[in-house]
Amino acid sequence: MPNKKVLFIVPYPVRVAPSQRFRVELYEPYMQEAGIEYKIAPFMDAKTWRILYTKGSVLQKSAGILGGFFKRIKTAVFDVPKYNYIFIHREASPVGPPIFEWIIAKIWRKKIIYDYDDAIWLPNDSTTVANKFAGIFKATWKVKYICKWSYKVVGGNDYLCNYARQYNNGVVRIPTCVDMQRGHNAKKDHDEHKVVVGWTGSHTTMFYLDIIKDVLKELQQEVDFTFLVISNKKPELDLKDWLFIKWTEATEVEDLLKMDIGVMPMLENKWSEGKCGFKLIQYLSLGIPGVASPAGVNKIIIEHGVNGYLCSNTEDWKCYLKKLIQDTQLRKQMGKEGYNKMLAEYSIQSQKEQFLNLFS
Repeated sequence: MPNKKVLFIVPYPVRVAPSQRFRVELYEPYMQEAGIEYKIAPFMDAKTWRILYTKGSVLQKSAGILGGFFKRIKTAVFDVPKYNYIFIHREASPVGPPIFEWIIAKIWRKKIIYDYDDAIWLPNDSTTVANKFAGIFKATWKVKYICKWSYKVVGGNDYLCNYARQYNNGVVRIPTCVDMQRGHNAKKDHDEHKVVVGWTGSHTTMFYLDIIKDVLKELQQEVDFTFLVISNKKPELDLKDWLFIKWTEATEVEDLLKMDIGVMPMLENKWSEGKCGFKLIQYLSLGIPGVASPAGVNKIIIEHGVNGYLCSNTEDWKCYLKKLIQDTQLRKQMGKEGYNKMLAEYSIQSQKEQFLNLFS
């Protein structure tokens, strides 16, 4: 792909945010192999990212956001003209109207590739936004305009793609993927040992654990297992046996492999329809069966009784978790099925050509 130059306009510093890591940064070695010249331009610096989800620090957060706007102005004036394609992940700025997208599309007349993996056009509420400071200034209405101005739109699932198709004919579905050669390149060894049921995610989605916390507590009275949480913030859990591991990119796969069963409880609402099931993708890609709420794309990733279970109520959660905890061979077989499905449909190896073809 000679003479392809791509500017990635992204919200976060590199190597910190799962969405950006697995939808943009993961493709870097493959873009290098394809000869694509690219640059990643974050809105937020590392200092602002570290305090964004902490209480208080309003002045520091405001200064960080203001600094991001100044960086975006510089990018819009000096960087954008140098590139053939402008890949925008989620939005050019986390607050305010789509000023920069308009400049890129209407003044510089560049080909925008717009990528998102959440239903970010929905109004923010307490279940979808942990930081109310940022939530107040979100302009969710801008998503449809960015879709209209874009050369192509990339959605992480069919629900997201169907929204974009109202405004753009060049819509491509690319699920959030894992690299099963360079990153998630190991398999769980399901031998006989004390079972670990696990959950991973940022603290912004930790409230979903409320759905199953009573089930876990009851279940620990009946069967012996450890519950593991991998996150950037330690939760408060009233469980007999549980562990917390602070998330780091360096030990991400090693820590996930401590799990025998991965869970993904969710609420069944419009916001959940836009989620891309990435927790399940991580579990299954390592040969770990998943147990999940039947919300959104979870119903596609999990084939009930094949690579995991879907749970509609507390009785389901208790029944299927107990079944997997007590059956090593079942975990092994479901893990194998999940691994094969991820390799075929949710690995970067299965999607990289479609990603690279965006720049054509």
